[in-house]
Amino acid sequence: MATYLCPQDGTRTADTDLTWCCPVCRGPWDLDFDPPRASAGLSLDSLAGRVNSLWRYEEVLPLSAPAVSLGEGRTPLVPLTDTVSAKLDFLMPTLSFKDRGAVMLAELARRLNPARVVADSSGNAGTAVAAYCARASLPCTVYVPEGTSAKKTEQIRAHGARLETVPGDRQATALAARAAAGEPGTFYASHVFNPYFLHGTKTYVYELWEDLGGRLPDAIAVPVGNGTLLLGAALATAELHALGLIERRPALIAVQAEAVSPLASAFHAGAPELPAAATGTAPTLAEGIAIPRPPRARQILAAVRASGGTFLTVSEDRIRDAQLDLAERGFYVETTGVACWAAVGGWTDRSVVVPLCGAGLKTGLAAPRE
Repeated sequence: MATYLCPQDGTRTADTDLTWCCPVCRGPWDLDFDPPRASAGLSLDSLAGRVNSLWRYEEVLPLSAPAVSLGEGRTPLVPLTDTVSAKLDFLMPTLSFKDRGAVMLAELARRLNPARVVADSSGNAGTAVAAYCARASLPCTVYVPEGTSAKKTEQIRAHGARLETVPGDRQATALAARAAAGEPGTFYASHVFNPYFLHGTKTYVYELWEDLGGRLPDAIAVPVGNGTLLLGAALATAELHALGLIERRPALIAVQAEAVSPLASAFHAGAPELPAAATGTAPTLAEGIAIPRPPRARQILAAVRASGGTFLTVSEDRIRDAQLDLAERGFYVETTGVACWAAVGGWTDRSVVVPLCGAGLKTGLAAPRE
C-alpha cells in the first residue's frame, strides 16, 4: 500500500488510517504512489493474455489481486463521427463509470476491515459503492440528496446498503456523510476525498491507450462535477508520458452544465481556485455534475490548464437534444452522461473521445422542450 499525502500542506499518514481527510486543512488526500518507478515493463505486448478487466494494468495500480472484482473495465470504444469516438462506460456492472473507482475503495476497505462503510452520492457512486461492498460483505450506508432518481435509490437498496435520504442539496448530503465518517471504525468510501478512487478512474485512459494501439486522441472530453474522471485522466496521461509510452499528452476538455458551472467560470476568469463566496446554481438535468463547490477545485483547474485544455458549458436544451441524438444512434445514456457529446459532438478538426458515463435506465428520458 501507499501513503496518503495532503497536496496543500504536506501532511502524511498511512493509508491504513481511517482518517478520511487531512487533519490540518481538512482537504482531500493525494496518494504518494509513483507507478513509473516500478512499471517500466508495461507495454502493449505485455498485456496479451491478461485478465480482461481494468486489473490488467496491475503495474500502475496501488492495489493488486482484488477479491471484490465484478469484471469492471475494458468497455468498448466506438466511433460516433469521423473525429469523435465514445467509450461506453455505461456498460459497467452497475451501469456507470463509477465502478472504476468504487472497486478500489471496496478492496481497500476489505483489507482494512472497518466496522462500517459510508458513502455519499447523487446516485451513481452510491450504487457502485453499495454493489462492491456487497461483493466484499461489508456493511454499507449511502447518503443521497432528496430528489435522487428512484431507479438509483432502488439499485442501492437492492445491493443491501442502508439508504439515508438527506433534505437539501448535494452539499448537504456530503456534510451528513462526513459527520458519520467521524465515528470510530468507519471507512468513508468517498469518491472525492479518497485518492484510491482516482487511481481507479485513471484506467479509463489506459484502456484508450491500449485500444488505440499505443496512442491517445488529440483531446479527451469529460463531464466535471467533483472531477474524479478528469483527475484520473490527468494521472494516467502523466504516467504514460513518464513511462515513455506516449509522446505528448492530450488536451483535457472539461464539460459542465451552464446551470452549475463554478469551475468553468473560475477557469475563464483565470482564477487558480473557486472564489470564497458561493456561486449561484439552478436545477439541471446533469445532476451528476451539479457540484457548486468541489473539494478538489484547485487541482481540477490546474490539470486542465497544464494539459492545454479548456472548459465548455452546455445548456439544458443541448443536453435534451444530445440525449435524443445518442438514442437515435443506438445509445440510451443518462442526462449527465450526454454532456460531453452535447459539447464536442460537432468537432471536426481534431480527434476526441467522450465517455458515455451512465445508462439511461438510471434516470429516464429528459422531458422535451416546452
